[in-house]
Amino acid sequence: MNIKPQQVSLMIMGKEYRIACDLEDQDELIYSAQQLDLQMKRMRDSGKVAGPDRIAVMAALNLAHELQILKTENARLNKKLIDCFDKLSLKLENVLEKN
Repeated sequence: MNIKPQQVSLMIMGKEYRIACDLEDQDELIYSAQQLDLQMKRMRDSGKVAGPDRIAVMAALNLAHELQILKTENARLNKKLIDCFDKLSLKLENVLEKN
């Protein structure tokens, strides 16, 4: 049974945005919008970035950069985990061969 996406109302920089979203993803979407709103308001209030379009682009760039850092770290940790599993597997094979 397919469940129709629900409309979620999000407030970002004082503007309302209605977004269609699956029910199970709504909490994450709302949290993401709150984080974006917070970051954009901080930029606006700092006075270093002027104009809502520029603030939105800078906030998007910052979030994309954070995401890329996390993806890189995740890939590094995944490789490290695979290496550990490979070493453990080799040790187990050696122990089993000796018995």
